[in-house]
Amino acid sequence: MDLGIRDRVAVVAASSKGLGLASARALRGEGCHVVVCSREETALQAVAEELQAPGIRLDITEPDAPQRLVDLAVATYGRLDIVVPNAGGPPPGAALDVTDEQLRDAFEANCLASIRLVRAALPHLEAREWGRICMITSYTVKQPAPMLALSNVARTGLWAWVKTAAPALAPKGITLNMAAPGTHATDRMKQLAGGAPTGPMGDPADFGKVVAFLCSEPAGYINGVALNIDGGAVTGLL
Repeated sequence: MDLGIRDRVAVVAASSKGLGLASARALRGEGCHVVVCSREETALQAVAEELQAPGIRLDITEPDAPQRLVDLAVATYGRLDIVVPNAGGPPPGAALDVTDEQLRDAFEANCLASIRLVRAALPHLEAREWGRICMITSYTVKQPAPMLALSNVARTGLWAWVKTAAPALAPKGITLNMAAPGTHATDRMKQLAGGAPTGPMGDPADFGKVVAFLCSEPAGYINGVALNIDGGAVTGLL
């Protein structure tokens, strides 16, 4: 299938490893010009070289970082079409054990940073009357995980924002969706599993292809959706 996004310009946040990297690779494979970022200089240089992509070292959770990422894309290519907000997940913890500071940090990273990136990108998407925004979140927006209280709270808040914002963007030719992964074979999942994960795990490369589809031309009527890529982990009907 031709996804119709060749030569589109995409920014992918936190894209030097894990599902962010998988998404950047998939978009590049579809012919997009991809702009990447990472907190780690060595990792950033490696992915920028692999994808032949401009990159910028930044922490996407810092207030000015989303604007800097967007500015690099526009300065390099003169446009922006696709936005993939993403940030590393917070540490595990039970709901009754998390602190105020941990909750603030989780909200900053896994809710507010993504909203800031959308706000920074919107003037450029609106100017072209076309845009695709696909947030990388977690299946816990549908089914909270007992020991991921921080992620549950922050990402579910983001999901509520997406459901509220998506209908306002549709008349402008812009879609806003979430890719909600379950367990995939990434460094974070291995860390959460104590280095020895058990049971089936998804392939990050396959996840990246789903993100690319949600950012595609044929996906223009998919809006305000949190698509589970979780191997059936979410058991609820709604």
